[in-house]
Amino acid sequence: MKSRRILYISQEINPYLPESDISLTARRLPQGIQELGNDIRIFMPRFGMINERRNQLHEVIRLSGINMIINNNDHPLIIKVASLPTARLQVYFIDNDDFFQRKSLFDPEPKGENDNDERSIFFVRGALETVKKLRWIPDIIHCHGTFTALGMLYLRKFYNDDPCLKKAKLVFSLYNEAQPVEMTEHLFESLKFDKFKPAATSVMQGKTDYTALSKLAIHYAHGVVQGSPELAPELKSYIEETGVNFLPFPGLEFDAAVYNEFYKQILP
Repeated sequence: MKSRRILYISQEINPYLPESDISLTARRLPQGIQELGNDIRIFMPRFGMINERRNQLHEVIRLSGINMIINNNDHPLIIKVASLPTARLQVYFIDNDDFFQRKSLFDPEPKGENDNDERSIFFVRGALETVKKLRWIPDIIHCHGTFTALGMLYLRKFYNDDPCLKKAKLVFSLYNEAQPVEMTEHLFESLKFDKFKPAATSVMQGKTDYTALSKLAIHYAHGVVQGSPELAPELKSYIEETGVNFLPFPGLEFDAAVYNEFYKQILP
């Protein structure tokens, strides 16, 4: 396989967040794929529970300063970066005071409303807008976790004509998440603001839970990876129904070459 550009967008990465199926895979996979000769970029949210000083995060001024409108509200995009320990890799962090200051992953502010729909949209769009600003054109965009599921929708329906992103093949990794992100039906209002028609999310059947978000991602992905040993039977059935390229759980012994072969099946 010739050198490819692969963009990783993950809701969690270890050591910045505790160990989980998602955070460990999102840590090991980019390094393994890079060591096989590929060019890598990695993005995650700058959740408030991440210690910036200990992890040596610093703002990238030249990439910050974009203002994104989510639901008719203006939110400044702040980009921070840190180097992964023991690896020649950098992680880009998407930050914003309105969305990522609280000391939790997906819990709303005390006495605040659940705004995970807006937070997720801001995160995935922020990552994609930053990639555009880097003028780095990915061959594959691989998203991890349901907080990134909306990325599949935006890439297929919002950025589908963007010269930087339109040719990328989309991969989504499904996990048995300990704390799945919870969204409210306000999500559909947020998407309506970005000109999405109801048909774009019809596979969700009006729901916004883990299963509905996973089905949305599967629907728009070119490839799906089972990231945990166990996966809900309903999602397995839906994967079979769609006929999407599928990589079953690769096993507990991590091997980046398995993912590399899967990428080969999807790329032209």
